[in-house]
Amino acid sequence: MTGLWAGKQLTWAWGIAILGCFCVFAGRPSAAAPRKHPKPPQDSQGAQINVKQPPVYTTPLQVNVNRVLVNVTVTDPYDRIVTGLDQSNFEVYDDKVKQTILSFSTEDAPISVGMIFDSSGSMSDKIQKSKEAALQFFETANPQDEFMLINFSERPNLISGFTSRFENLQDRLLFVKSGGRTALLDAIYLGLQEMKKATTNRKALLVISDGGENHSRYTERDIKQMVKESDVEIYAIGIFEPLSSRDRTPEEAAGPSLLSDLANITGGRMFSVEDPNELPDIAEKISIELRNQYVLGYKPSNLVADGRWRRIKVKLNPPRGLPPLQVYARTGYYAPTQ
Repeated sequence: MTGLWAGKQLTWAWGIAILGCFCVFAGRPSAAAPRKHPKPPQDSQGAQINVKQPPVYTTPLQVNVNRVLVNVTVTDPYDRIVTGLDQSNFEVYDDKVKQTILSFSTEDAPISVGMIFDSSGSMSDKIQKSKEAALQFFETANPQDEFMLINFSERPNLISGFTSRFENLQDRLLFVKSGGRTALLDAIYLGLQEMKKATTNRKALLVISDGGENHSRYTERDIKQMVKESDVEIYAIGIFEPLSSRDRTPEEAAGPSLLSDLANITGGRMFSVEDPNELPDIAEKISIELRNQYVLGYKPSNLVADGRWRRIKVKLNPPRGLPPLQVYARTGYYAPTQ
């Protein structure tokens, strides 16, 4: 299964009677392709027994308990988190078809966060404030949260796998030094791979970088495809030189677009920062946002296992009297292939 689609399959038992050569089916048929059955084993010491099976035009019954979960963030015109909404305020569309919301949650559930920390040479004058931002993020954690830390320059380095003792991450982060080129995409790839080891249902990557990609083996297309297939939200703090700065490299100029695209696919956000002194406040803001999301669950009306990309659109029907609100949610998921 890929993306957010989680499923269980229940297969009915076959009753095969060799005398009479007939099959007894239980349940009702589904429309999927016939299932192939293995041939009976050959006994080299005796005669081979061939069981002739009648044509099968139906498959075993599959009871799907598929559920798509969508994390949703709502903000007001001043970019402040909006809480207190209920299920009736939301509508979910799956490939433009309105869905029935079956579950609605707002609790602060445990979360697994992987931090991707840029320590390349272009971060030399920003790395101290970036460390402060990372520490601020860790300090706002809940006891049930877990964290993983990767730093990168010319190649990504897994500093620590998932742990709930963020003090260990703080100690190791203090010794990280800047230098070298920027393998940002390779670091995100490693981060997504490590997120498969997370133990909670909610997963997020926090990328702190200037976005100046110039040394990765993986391409932007590779990573976008991988991001689509994951159930991980991506948040990014992009530390960028002012547009008027002559020191801005072409890679750094492309940084905002790269980080923003990756975040938007997953329903996360990219925060652009020009003043490194703002970094700790932004990190705290992201931590608060992750803990004040709405989680909508629905069973897709289209249960065809075709492996296609299904687009998700979340619409808001806000209570009267509220100003225009902004909704952030992932843009889609891949249906299973079987």
